[in-house]
Amino acid sequence: MSGDLKAYNIFDLRDLALKRVPRGLFEFVDRGTEDEVSLRNNRAVFDRIRFRPRTMVDVSRRNQDCTIFGVKHKMPLVIAPTGTAGLMWYEGELALARAARAAGIPFTLATGSITAMERVAEEAGGELWFQLYLWPDRSLSHELVNRAKAAGYKALIVTVDGVSSGNREYNIRNGFTIPFSFSARNVYDMVTHPRWLVGTMFRYFVTTGMPMYANYPAAARAKMTRGPMGRSSLRTDSISWDDLDALRKIWPHKLIVKGMLNAEDAAAAVDHGADGIDVSNHGGRNLDGIVSPIEVLPEIVDAVGKRATVFCDSGIRRGSDVVKALALGANAVMVGRSTLYGVAAGGEAGAARALQIFRDEIHRNLALLGVNGIGELGPQYLQFTDDRLRPPASPRPGLRAVDTKAAAEA
Repeated sequence: MSGDLKAYNIFDLRDLALKRVPRGLFEFVDRGTEDEVSLRNNRAVFDRIRFRPRTMVDVSRRNQDCTIFGVKHKMPLVIAPTGTAGLMWYEGELALARAARAAGIPFTLATGSITAMERVAEEAGGELWFQLYLWPDRSLSHELVNRAKAAGYKALIVTVDGVSSGNREYNIRNGFTIPFSFSARNVYDMVTHPRWLVGTMFRYFVTTGMPMYANYPAAARAKMTRGPMGRSSLRTDSISWDDLDALRKIWPHKLIVKGMLNAEDAAAAVDHGADGIDVSNHGGRNLDGIVSPIEVLPEIVDAVGKRATVFCDSGIRRGSDVVKALALGANAVMVGRSTLYGVAAGGEAGAARALQIFRDEIHRNLALLGVNGIGELGPQYLQFTDDRLRPPASPRPGLRAVDTKAAAEA
């Protein structure tokens, strides 16, 4: 099964993904924006945080159970929304959702996915969340919210850091953009990757035809070959707090705001009804030179950690990265590219392998730190080579395992 992939870490899965899928598609997933300063810093920042372990601690009964919004999960991970899973593997969203259910963690379906949210709910199940972009015509976005509610999704993640497309020049060069457009370069790229061409694209062509944005409303739905090259006609730069208020009124479950790097914004989001904040720089894919989430995570935790659940993403590739984020105050970590590499390498088995790698690495790190559960983690287990990463002087204990509602009532 997943062990047959011969992948011993996330970077091995990345190498396997690079071999299997067209390079243009791989770079669409793997790379950042412009000079990729943010992309590199997202990884480099973890090297500036060191561990300070305790010894002579019995850790034989350690576990990594995590409570998020009152629901117990088997790992402190959430599958982040990634709209290309269905291109990396045939019906890749279903593969990812099934792997997440088996691992006992939430799965987030992206607005730009090509498998309908209703199918994911019916055929994969598990703890399902839905990610939303706000479009110029808000009624179209609200239509998706109502569909997600009817399909049984438990949390809504609204992404607020995508008011403009990132300047990903390599996508134009490679001819791999969404909407997709055929060119001599990308056709050659596809035919030289026959496993992907036959196993993914050909299967779509003989079953449902050219992949489409299945979660778009009928008024906006389009094939991936339709529309202007490399542009998104459904982005809006007029987003405001009124939009969050409107979502809060129509969405009855947990509401998470994704893409915040400013403590004042995070506090305002909670004031406007957000139950969770995802500290994220979009994986370094939008604004180059932007701070890493880890660099601002402590101050955001300090600002809203008693009132909201705090997540973190961008640059997570190792179990040690997860543990560091938890020690800095995150309740859980979202992973996107890591599990996409797994899906590209081996479908559901590859995604399962990615999650197993994280589980094993977190388990090992807890043991070597002298920690029995993630609720024990805190900045006392870290050493900072950069004072900018140091948390506020009075970190609040026990933050990691506290449910939002319970914390608000305490």
